[in-house]
Amino acid sequence: MTLINKVMGELTTLEKEMIDLRRHFHKFPELSFQEVETPKTIAHFHRTLGLEVKEHVGERGVVATLKGAFAGPTVAIRADFDALPIQEQTGLDYQSTVDGVMHACGHDAHTAIALTVAKAFTSIKDQLKGNVVFIHQHAEEEDPGGALAMIKDGALDDVDRIFCLHMENYLSVGTIGETDGPILGSSDDFFITIKGKGGHAALPHDTVDALSIGAQIVTQLNQLTSRKVDPMKQAVLTVGSFHSGDKANVIAEKAYIEGTVRTFDESIRQNMSQWVKQVTDLTARAHGAKATIDYQFGYPATVNDCETNQLMIRAATEIIGKENIRHLEPNMGAEDFSYFAEKVPATYFFLGSANEKKGAVHPYHHPKFSIDEDSLLIGAKILAGSLINALKV
Repeated sequence: MTLINKVMGELTTLEKEMIDLRRHFHKFPELSFQEVETPKTIAHFHRTLGLEVKEHVGERGVVATLKGAFAGPTVAIRADFDALPIQEQTGLDYQSTVDGVMHACGHDAHTAIALTVAKAFTSIKDQLKGNVVFIHQHAEEEDPGGALAMIKDGALDDVDRIFCLHMENYLSVGTIGETDGPILGSSDDFFITIKGKGGHAALPHDTVDALSIGAQIVTQLNQLTSRKVDPMKQAVLTVGSFHSGDKANVIAEKAYIEGTVRTFDESIRQNMSQWVKQVTDLTARAHGAKATIDYQFGYPATVNDCETNQLMIRAATEIIGKENIRHLEPNMGAEDFSYFAEKVPATYFFLGSANEKKGAVHPYHHPKFSIDEDSLLIGAKILAGSLINALKV
């Protein structure tokens, strides 16, 4: 029996245990940077398999290493495990037991899949050429996230290649979504304060109207992507908040603007930060106001390595068939898996988990989010096949 056949058989045998693991994590969710019991459970599971385990990596992460019997590459899986501040409304038997906290993004499934893959690989470690690292990441949902801290604490040391999946209720169970190159955008935020001079609405000449100036800045910022960015490249700027003024007959002294910038190209990302600052400063000064801006760089774009992505596609083709692999255009969502992908060849793909008959139709971060658990075995097999393909490179 080949290694791949043995692992696939083990995974099929472990499917019920994998579902039970997912339901356990679903019942006991923990918020970003508040994960205590979840990493303990993960570490204990890996130790029972005989893996080398490091806890508190980057504060709350767990890294487990399965060492093969022979020299070879070191490949990794990343699985996040934090939950969201959402009151669950699914009515499931295993619904969250924590008030106001819910696994509404599938991280419970990611964790169960990674643990099950680890258990399946223990059956072939005596034949394995290379090592497999299981990176369980805390705090994906809340910037600054856990990825960068884990990397700084050695999570990627000696790793040659890494794989990651994410549940996706826009794709039906039995399918995946993939792309070579950029798949998710960078995510940066800006916070603008405009200080003018308030006064009576009947005497505008005695004032510097912060509200009016703020409105002009918003309009100018929305021109950036259409007039400054190369049409062959992509960027999104969204002003999500604009507050100014308290009363009809009072000209506002201050205005506050908040927004986000998304792009795939690092040079455009840097340029956008400069253009936002220039437009804000020059528009405010032209009208006698003062503007301060806090521009915060968040997650970089998630860019898939083509070779690594193709290793995954080869595995997926064997498991679900080429006809069920959907090529996706990149979207402007953001993920701190991007930090892993900056350091080593990586791929991030979406695992179809939707099933209308089972009510698994709601998008992530929704209080009724649920998944078709048939997707778990598919995801585990694709990750396992990807790892075996990568160990042969």
